[in-house]
Amino acid sequence: MRRIILITGGQRSGKSSYAEKLALSLSPTPVYIATSRIWDEEFRQRVIKHQERRGPEWTNIEEEKELSRHQVKDNVVLIDCVTLWCTNFFFDLDADVEVALQAVKQEFDNFIRQDATFIFVTNEIGSGAVSENAIQRRFTDLQGWMNQYIASKADQVYLMVSGIPVPIK
Repeated sequence: MRRIILITGGQRSGKSSYAEKLALSLSPTPVYIATSRIWDEEFRQRVIKHQERRGPEWTNIEEEKELSRHQVKDNVVLIDCVTLWCTNFFFDLDADVEVALQAVKQEFDNFIRQDATFIFVTNEIGSGAVSENAIQRRFTDLQGWMNQYIASKADQVYLMVSGIPVPIK
């Protein structure tokens, strides 16, 4: 049976750690789909820290955009993270919010057709001040709308606050 869990919150709120513990509580052998591109050395170090936290029980998949090309039926799948996944579409589609949003929604819908437990991790980037940068504002719109879309389809939604999961849905 398909199940969708969304975990959202600010930077360093404990989203990924909580998602990993949740996945391991649901399966002894979960799948981890990492959506990030390596932008610079500092970001490479962040990725390495995430990888080191996971043990051999994880099946690790690196996928920047096309999640649906991976068959994950009957698995618990952690997707980390929606923000970076959306970033890849946004920049590949010339920062066109409408086109990127439709592409991400379509890929999301194709991916969740599988019978699996999906745990999506995302950032609540619209909770802060409005950026002075026009591209950042457009991306914040894209991210917010995609978070709403996933939340509308989710069975459970958690907001992470200082390492504490607060049930929203």
